[in-house]
Amino acid sequence: MWRVRRAAVACEVCQSLVKHSSGTKGSLPLQKLHLVSRSIYHTHHPTLKLQRPQLRTSLQQFSSLTSLPLRKLKLSPVKYGYQPHRNFWPARLAARLLKLRYLILGSAVGGGYTAKKTFDQWKDMIPDLSDYKWIVPDIVWEIDEYIDLEKIRKALPNSEDLAKLAPDFDKIAESLSLLKDFFTTGSPGETAFRATDPGSESDKRYRKVSDKEKIDQLQEELLHTQLKYQRILERLEKENKELRKLVLQKDDKGIHHRKLKKSLIDMYSEVLDVLSDYDASYNTQDHLPRVVVVGDQSAGKTSVLEMIAQARIFPRGSGEMMTRSPVKVTLSEGPHHVALFKDSSREFDLTKEEDLAALRHEIELRMRKNVKEGCTVSPETISLNVKGPGLQRMVLVDLPGVINTVTSGMAPDTKETIFSISKAYMQNPNAIILCIQDGSVDAERSIVTDLVSQMDPHGRRTIFVLTKVDLAEKNVTSPSRIQQIIEGKLFPMKALGYFAVVTGKGNSSESIEAIRDYEEEFFQNSKLLKTSMLKAHQVTTRNLSLAVSDCFWKMVRESVEQQADSFKATRFNLETEWKNNYPRLRELDRNELFEKAKNEILDEVISLSQVTPKHWEEILQQSLWERVSTHVIENIYLPAAQTMNSGTFNTTVDIKLKQWTDKQLPNKAVEVAWETLQEEFSRFMTEPKGKEHDDIFDKLKEAVKEESIKRHKWNDFAEDSLRVIQHNALEDRSISDKQQWDAAIYFMEEALQARLKDTENAIENMVGPDWKKRWLYWKNRTQEQCVHNETKNELEKMLKCNEEHPAYLASDEITTVRKNLESRGVEVDPSLIKDTWHQVYRRHFLKTALNHCNLCRRGFYYYQRHFVDSELECNDVVLFWRIQRMLAITANTLRQQLTNTEVRRLEKNVKEVLEDFAEDSEKKVKLLTGKRVQLAEDLKKVREIQEKLDAFIEALHQEK
Repeated sequence: MWRVRRAAVACEVCQSLVKHSSGTKGSLPLQKLHLVSRSIYHTHHPTLKLQRPQLRTSLQQFSSLTSLPLRKLKLSPVKYGYQPHRNFWPARLAARLLKLRYLILGSAVGGGYTAKKTFDQWKDMIPDLSDYKWIVPDIVWEIDEYIDLEKIRKALPNSEDLAKLAPDFDKIAESLSLLKDFFTTGSPGETAFRATDPGSESDKRYRKVSDKEKIDQLQEELLHTQLKYQRILERLEKENKELRKLVLQKDDKGIHHRKLKKSLIDMYSEVLDVLSDYDASYNTQDHLPRVVVVGDQSAGKTSVLEMIAQARIFPRGSGEMMTRSPVKVTLSEGPHHVALFKDSSREFDLTKEEDLAALRHEIELRMRKNVKEGCTVSPETISLNVKGPGLQRMVLVDLPGVINTVTSGMAPDTKETIFSISKAYMQNPNAIILCIQDGSVDAERSIVTDLVSQMDPHGRRTIFVLTKVDLAEKNVTSPSRIQQIIEGKLFPMKALGYFAVVTGKGNSSESIEAIRDYEEEFFQNSKLLKTSMLKAHQVTTRNLSLAVSDCFWKMVRESVEQQADSFKATRFNLETEWKNNYPRLRELDRNELFEKAKNEILDEVISLSQVTPKHWEEILQQSLWERVSTHVIENIYLPAAQTMNSGTFNTTVDIKLKQWTDKQLPNKAVEVAWETLQEEFSRFMTEPKGKEHDDIFDKLKEAVKEESIKRHKWNDFAEDSLRVIQHNALEDRSISDKQQWDAAIYFMEEALQARLKDTENAIENMVGPDWKKRWLYWKNRTQEQCVHNETKNELEKMLKCNEEHPAYLASDEITTVRKNLESRGVEVDPSLIKDTWHQVYRRHFLKTALNHCNLCRRGFYYYQRHFVDSELECNDVVLFWRIQRMLAITANTLRQQLTNTEVRRLEKNVKEVLEDFAEDSEKKVKLLTGKRVQLAEDLKKVREIQEKLDAFIEALHQEK
């Protein structure tokens, strides 16, 4: 009886728990119920019968982003009854094991819930395109016209396929029933754990299976189910990526994407960039509005600009001039706070300190690059675009700070250069002058106010800004002085508006947000506002930026159409001038002319590779002989020919040829080949092309030629290979036939005749004109020439007496010649006698050698017999044959090196030089000059400016 009462009490507790939790979704966990109550009243009662759950069917279509429907178990009604005899330890063990079904069911439900949660996370990751509808192309909103969604829906699994992914509850129920039968066999509480159909054959068949195998089977089914879910997730993730790719990227199937419209301020900034390239010195009538920021050095210009741009974008320095060239900053509103340069595609994220540091460093590098050597500041403009949420649309130009004294390290003309740059920008009648004044110093020390008063005496386009007001209020004894500065009463400068701002506490690492908070806090507690010295709209950089932006756009609307008409007139004048001066030529600007010249140069380099091998060898052989002929005649042939016998001649020749080959000849050959290549390349580059020749390319071609030749270097291994080849060629003394013998004699005669002609010219210059020229051309000899002539005549008499005289005069011979001349009244010096003898003997020797050549024409027969039983010796002919053969072999080798290697390397150098010149705008301006080029450049720029202005005016009207 106590057991019955205890069970009743437990059931009442369970019922109260169930009623208390009836308002919550789901069921109370089984573990919280009483053990007896679990066994009697709940679904684990042995009288319960598990039925196959019915598949829920509905008309609902399931997509990849909806949760999967779960099967529901339909339980049979519970039969209550009193069980008189129970053993509770089997019930506890069975309840513990029966918790497996809750684990399995919980895993299945949890898997579905996890899948739904994952897809919800993916859906949240996709940005809400409703706020950025103006950015997203039209194809996104019209995607149903281009993509068959019905086909995609049909491709997705239907509800029945998805239902199959749910765990098989029949098998699970069957396995649980087997477990219950296993534990109730032979026990006193058999009726408490037996199913409603205890006598089935299947139950008896599975009773022999161990519980471990059944648990393994259930775990395997659970793992299989999870794998199915994972495959579905992967497939849906792939489909999601493809859909995003279709939306965010262009496809090549002809789908039209709407071009994103540029903002008004970006279009206007592009016009100013083109104008800056067109005329950096403002010589044209460029009256388009800009906000020109001027101020004394360290007055806080950069800080004001950074507060307006809401980022620390400019390099900073303590007391050092940091702004060395004008910086044009285009502010526009955008979803992300970024900055980028006009000529670069890199975006700097202004919310990251690393990108801010990189941006400041890049600006500093560009400034130093613009500054020429010997200067401190530069008029060249750096163009920067800054976009971010809440930024006011305008174009500001930050100018170098005005200085009063040139300090050490600055160029002497720095002060005048800064004044000229500031005046050039402020002279624009539509420029808005943002005059920055340091409030912490005396107003009388300001320089910029006088300059602004000169440029805008009536103050119709000037906005005055007083910075560092917190320091001024702290240091100035009379706050009314600040009011006088703000109102311009301390100096004669008028302005449209007066503003007071605070640009921080002087800490360069302070963030913009901290400065803005400090500024607002200061003005909230400042006496200037409390005593009504300043009005609320005259303080903070936020109010300043709003006022400047309004003034800027007002000025733009009033002046832009007038400027567009002005450029239309300029374009008409330039087109008329072009038609009158160059009616048959196209209007090619500098870049187009460079491309045309580049193609011509490359064609000429290609034609260099088409030179015939015969032509290469001829010019190489001729050039090499011209280079080495003097050494061969003077240092090899003449010393050897003046010996007494043939043996000494051959020995002297071999020694001198070996020394020459080892040291000088290969180097000379390479130099000749390199110079020949240069000459041929220059000939192709400078050769007129008839009517098609355009002399405007001459300077460019000459510069390309010189730079390419300068970069080209001959192969280092060429000399070593040439040395071996030349040495082997000079070692060969065998002349094979009469034709080679005659060619060697002809080559020797040409060489000796050329030397004889040079010698006769030298003698003629030494002794003066002969009697024919004196009578016919009325020329006379000088006193020195007369002395040389007398000496020559005396030396010729000596040679006639001894035609086999050696090459040098003896001392007694010099004395004899001198005394003979003195007897005729001619005073001579011994050195003059030696110089005259050298030329006289040289002419005598060359004439003798030429006569010997005529004798050797018939000497080939004696050469084959090695001059045995013959008085004729023609070793000099063999020498010139060796030289001639060496020249031919060397020319052939150099030609192979040229055609196989060096011409291609030169062509590669030319291409590299052209690529470098294409990137160097200054080089192109220097090399492509003239009225025609400048007129075409101006015409192109004016057309571009006019087109951009027209587009901007149209967009401006549409915005209205």
